Amino acid sequence: MPEPALCSRPVVSHAHPGTTSSALTRLSVNAASLLGVPRAGYGHLLGVAAEHLNDDLCRTPAATSNRIAELTTAHVPWTELSLLLAQQSALGTFGVWDYLITSAPTPLEGIRDAAAYLAVVADTSTDTLRVTEDGEQVTLSHVNHADIAHEAACAVRGYALGLYQQRLSEAARRRLVPVRVTVAAEAPRRHDALTELYGTRAIDFEAPVSSITFLASDLRSPTPHAQPGLSAVLRRHAEQTLATAIPLHDWLDLFRTALASANDGTGPSLAGVARRMAVSTRTLQRRLDEHGTTWNGELETLRRDRITRLLHTTDLGMDAIAARSGYADARALRRAVQRWYGTTPAALRSAARGCPDAVRPQGLC
Repeated sequence: MPEPALCSRPVVSHAHPGTTSSALTRLSVNAASLLGVPRAGYGHLLGVAAEHLNDDLCRTPAATSNRIAELTTAHVPWTELSLLLAQQSALGTFGVWDYLITSAPTPLEGIRDAAAYLAVVADTSTDTLRVTEDGEQVTLSHVNHADIAHEAACAVRGYALGLYQQRLSEAARRRLVPVRVTVAAEAPRRHDALTELYGTRAIDFEAPVSSITFLASDLRSPTPHAQPGLSAVLRRHAEQTLATAIPLHDWLDLFRTALASANDGTGPSLAGVARRMAVSTRTLQRRLDEHGTTWNGELETLRRDRITRLLHTTDLGMDAIAARSGYADARALRRAVQRWYGTTPAALRSAARGCPDAVRPQGLC
């Protein structure tokens, strides 16, 4: 049997990893609101993005949408969230990306373009779309490596498959029913919402990859309203959208910038960073907790990065590096480096001079 043909169209790289389209964040916020999730629980996570949710030139932190999805799946099963997100995703929700699918000469060509330009909508450092042709079938795989027990990720996977089906059906101007669906998620108690979403009960769970498979004949039929040359125009527009996108920083990014610039010679202090951010120390610590981190953890990460950079790029002695990094003396510095890297500062410096990637922090990839 011949090997399945994988879509060979070049994938447009993500210019701003860690971000998604503002349209995707708007969708998450609207779904949370419809399901009664109190905005007080996630409003602070929007940060500066809150002012730009309606500006499609802006890209918002992917972590924001992910956290809102986590809060939402605490209120409803992930299957219901997948269905609701699809129901709220009318044609045009994602701008040019939607029309890449619906305006192509065939639905298959449209979904290939959608895969190539997924970065217009999603964070392609974590999510990808693959199109595989295998004889009389075409499979769309949404690849996301989060754990199958992570409910928010399951909701995203389930929704993504439904969105692809929805857009392909809009291109064909008739509902396309999949041959089968696989979801990288633990089997839920009930999956009526997914049956409604996909129009089939042929759904398998705990699969390695989430996928939706169609008859190739359904996707190769000419799109009824395709216009010659329009796909090329839309691809150029998608490229321009990515080239001119403005990435927004979330609160944690702003905190880390303030932390890095608050060194007064003895090291940054909690009170000093709080003043820079115009909040109380108690509020600062609470927001760090909400973002899954702590003052001490952030301070140690800053010191680790600074010490590593000084060891790699200077010939400063251990006492001088300790003084610049907020450690009492070279002995304390050596203990910290041993804890982080399992080696000595001298060995770390030597390894870096010979091979910059030779030694990495323990527990980090």
